[in-house]
Amino acid sequence: MQVKFAKYEGAGNDFILIDDREELFRADAALVAALCDRHFGIGADGLMTLRRSAELDCSMRYYNADGSLGEMCGNGARCFALFAEHLGIGGETKYFDATDGCHTARMGRLKGMTGEVELGMINVSEIRAGEGWWFLNTGVPHYVELVQDVAGTDVRGLGRKIRYDTERFPQGTNVNFVEITGDGTFRMRTYERGVENETLACGTGATAAAIITNYALQHETTKYRITVPGGELSVRFTQGPGPQTYTNIRLTGPARRVFSGTFETDNF
Repeated sequence: MQVKFAKYEGAGNDFILIDDREELFRADAALVAALCDRHFGIGADGLMTLRRSAELDCSMRYYNADGSLGEMCGNGARCFALFAEHLGIGGETKYFDATDGCHTARMGRLKGMTGEVELGMINVSEIRAGEGWWFLNTGVPHYVELVQDVAGTDVRGLGRKIRYDTERFPQGTNVNFVEITGDGTFRMRTYERGVENETLACGTGATAAAIITNYALQHETTKYRITVPGGELSVRFTQGPGPQTYTNIRLTGPARRVFSGTFETDNF
């Protein structure tokens, strides 16, 4: 079967997008992994399908680069919203569902194939703390550790070890290393579960790190600018009423359509 696709990226996180409103594409794990392979496929951190929704503008399903079904991807969802915009779906604010629930995405600074997208994230109501680390779920599970020098951190080696620490994290976890650079600013690098490597950005990770920076250190700060290897993201939220309650969480950053094409499923 011949399938049309588009390639998008958000702060260096790159994704394959497929318009599957006719529900003809079978996203089995082996095919998704082959398409995401950077040497033998299109190459991507993940793949998303767009389908119709009975009540919302559309429905998103996210698949990790290893072919497994993911709950959520913040940068992916922002690219998904721009993909919907390019398909003429919805208005300035998009309403769609993902595996972790319903989301909104507001479109801004649209110019050609690019835009800035503000994504509404799920609420956070539980934070787990350990010795020098924190754990929370921002759509997917995230471990956050503060470091003095994020550039010198062995993200792949340490990240992989923590990601597979099933005693502490039975379902595995994404791993974020954060260097605070000021009030409301930090640098971050992430080892992503499902990609099984460091990625250039992670939207749910940036959200998790911003919340933890507020929770652990900067209690009055509710807006953050995050520098990641692939660019810059921003996160803002409302804190309270309890110390572990975060609502109105918004992740904002760039998204861009890189190219489009077709592939034959029989070729994979």
